[in-house]
Amino acid sequence: MTQLSLNRRQHELIESVRRQGFATVEALAVTFEVTAQTIRRDLVTLCQAGLLRRYHGGVSLPLSTENLTYQARTGLQQQEKLRIAALLAEHIPDGASLFINLGTTNECVARALLARRDLRIITNNLNVAIMLSSQPGFEVIVAGGVVRGRDHGVTGEATIDLIRQFKVDYGIIGISGIEADGSLMDYDFHEVRVAQTIIQHSRQIYLAADTSKIGRKALVRLGSFADIDAWFTDAAPPAELQAELAQLGAQVHVAS
Repeated sequence: MTQLSLNRRQHELIESVRRQGFATVEALAVTFEVTAQTIRRDLVTLCQAGLLRRYHGGVSLPLSTENLTYQARTGLQQQEKLRIAALLAEHIPDGASLFINLGTTNECVARALLARRDLRIITNNLNVAIMLSSQPGFEVIVAGGVVRGRDHGVTGEATIDLIRQFKVDYGIIGISGIEADGSLMDYDFHEVRVAQTIIQHSRQIYLAADTSKIGRKALVRLGSFADIDAWFTDAAPPAELQAELAQLGAQVHVAS
């Protein structure tokens, strides 16, 4: 599968638009000290990947109803996701039972968990199931339901029914957006219902999400950091969010 590879300027361009909400080609050219033609080429790449949305006169972030393509998400923040995954895997002991739900960061976590022994994994992510089922000593249970062709995620009532039959040591979940008040947001209502069930049937909940998710718009509220025991991320969150996390009692583990 082809992965999107962004250069440093393109990453910084996305963050600049995220902070401003809207930016013109001319303003971006001045900010990054390049020609307007260079910025337009960057914007074509970013808009085609769904990372930005083109409007007359400039660009903005995608709407809260529009998630990025699976290919685009796989290619973004790759090194950050690998660091997060490695750190989270260190907190999963051999012999543990766990849920792993959908998301490209969780697929990195699954790969890092190959270093563990004798895990029992229940997942609605076929990519995770295939990866972990090849490891001797692992037992992998796949939740039934409707398979999404775009990312091989499984959702639906059958998925929820299977998850409800278990109570595991750790639930590992991903997220699409994080609000300043600590709300955890996603795009797909069916996917959110599965994640909420995982939270209800896990003794500890670990969130794997890089800081690019902060401030990203999404439509469906999954819950808040009050539902999370620990957040594994790539950098310290902003001060206002740190205060909210402290109040809610969620730990933050930064993968340096």
